[in-house]
Amino acid sequence: MTSAKSRKRLVGAVLVVAALGACGSQDTGRFTKSFFNPQEVPLETYSAEQIFERGEFELNRKRPAEAAEYFSEIERLYPYSEWAKRALIMQAFAFHQDQDYPNSRSAAQRFIDFFPDDDDAAYASYLLALSYYDQIDEVGRDQGLTFQALQSLRQVIENYPDSEYARAAVLKFDLAFDHLAGKEMEVGRYYLRRKHYTASINRFRVVVEDFQTTSHTAEALHRLVEAYLSLGLTNEAQTAGAILGYNYQSTEWYAASYALLTGKGLEMKSLGNNWLSAIYRQSIKGDWI
Repeated sequence: MTSAKSRKRLVGAVLVVAALGACGSQDTGRFTKSFFNPQEVPLETYSAEQIFERGEFELNRKRPAEAAEYFSEIERLYPYSEWAKRALIMQAFAFHQDQDYPNSRSAAQRFIDFFPDDDDAAYASYLLALSYYDQIDEVGRDQGLTFQALQSLRQVIENYPDSEYARAAVLKFDLAFDHLAGKEMEVGRYYLRRKHYTASINRFRVVVEDFQTTSHTAEALHRLVEAYLSLGLTNEAQTAGAILGYNYQSTEWYAASYALLTGKGLEMKSLGNNWLSAIYRQSIKGDWI
């Protein structure tokens, strides 16, 4: 479990930013416009702690890009100091606040590489995962970042299972996993609307086989009923309906499939020897759900 001391050190610089706002207003001479102006006073003349405080000050001003620059300078000027280590994790945080995800990822990875046993490594790993996760909605149908988010979140869960970040990572892992299933559904529905039934079946099958724990499985089974009926493959359609009836009888998708099948005089039962009938047998045994 992350210690109280570690948590305080981990985010202490971030939490103290609020206090620095008051400090900056009262002690304006310390943080004047000319402070750290390289044209007037060389940055090298200031201590690592002073530069760190300036980075915190810029975070308080909601200028994360500038904050990241100051934290980066500590790493350059005082590379082997304790302040450099603290500044490196703050770099990752500041870049993430600025939505500069590649640089946030780079700083977080350096921290993990340099200080793998440090208490803050769990937070660095979590920030690295967030640098992928927070871009998921921006990638359209390109799922590369989603896969990378899942992999990075899994590393947080497996490498730091007792940390507070592992619990947060589990929640985000489930959401990212659901997102992947949703993208498969989106493409499957696209093909189904255009009567490309085989292509749509391939997408819905992925959801049923690989994403059965997500919220999309019931709809995927219903769409399989629709697609197989359109192809005249009644055994598969009935079997998909049977799985719906066994696992998702209270859903709208079950009701819709029931109406489709019974409207054609068909039952919701497992028939034939196909991939869906194998899943049906597994679900009856309780291995699938």
